[in-house]
Amino acid sequence: MLFLWLYMFYSCAGSCAGLAARGSPAPPRAAPPLLPGEPGEESSLEEQRVAPDAGSPISSFFNGSGTKRLPQAIIIGVKKGGTRALLEFLRVHPDVRAVGAEPHFFDRNYERGLAWYRDLMPKTLEGQITMEKTPSYFVTKEAPARISSMSKGTKLIVVVRDPVTRAISDYTQTLSKKPDIPTFESLTFKNRTTGLIDTSWSAIQIGIYAKHLENWLLYFPVGQILFVSGERLISDPAGELGRVQDFLGLKRIITDKHFYFNKTKGFPCLKKAEGSSKPHCLGKTKGRTHPDIDQEVVQRLRDFYRPFNMKFYQMTGQDFGWD
Repeated sequence: MLFLWLYMFYSCAGSCAGLAARGSPAPPRAAPPLLPGEPGEESSLEEQRVAPDAGSPISSFFNGSGTKRLPQAIIIGVKKGGTRALLEFLRVHPDVRAVGAEPHFFDRNYERGLAWYRDLMPKTLEGQITMEKTPSYFVTKEAPARISSMSKGTKLIVVVRDPVTRAISDYTQTLSKKPDIPTFESLTFKNRTTGLIDTSWSAIQIGIYAKHLENWLLYFPVGQILFVSGERLISDPAGELGRVQDFLGLKRIITDKHFYFNKTKGFPCLKKAEGSSKPHCLGKTKGRTHPDIDQEVVQRLRDFYRPFNMKFYQMTGQDFGWD
């Protein structure tokens, strides 16, 4: 009887391994650890992961296999640009394994060391890519050197959005948590009479993309950074995901068939999320209604950002059409 049991076990192991080699789906990812981070930047439990379907015998057999590796690609920014949507879309790809929560390693937890960072990563099989996303990296002065020190070949992705809209979205998020904060208009200016913009306010400062990019180009060539349009991620998610998959060296598996447009939320959702057979939209913290902002203030902000936008277009070789 013992001999028969061993024979059946090793026969199963051989056939399952053969299936994996021919491209069977990777095992469901273990739930990522929840880490401290910037308020509002981390996703809710609903957004971090979608509960996988009950595993098949094959997926159960391989659950836990693979190796934890440092990420080969990182979504480094920007806050309120669409990074959560991009990560959730990418996780549909069978060759992408990503941490759900934001590790904040290169800005807040660097002293913990690379071994700690690697231990946060999901296990991957040969040919799969390990990823993470922490939008605050893009505006963190020390982050480029630290990532370069880990690996000069790390591929970087930046999701950018009209800086005026991004600033209003940033403010809207804070307002939802702190209803008694000053108005957007009062925070925008150091002196409204003179029209002097307060660039020390993070909601304004983040949108000066050209300034932040200069720091990254000291350590990485521009060709190693992919700039994703937050606007096109909404209007043409499959098109932007095609560019991302090409950049990462992945087969174009994520296509139009994976998306549907949710009119209520105002952005695309997945017909089937990673590890699930059910449709999935980002949670209620995404797609908040923006408050009405004085149009004179909006115009002053557009005038302020215009030269920085033009420089950013030149640096990236892309016109994002924000004016």
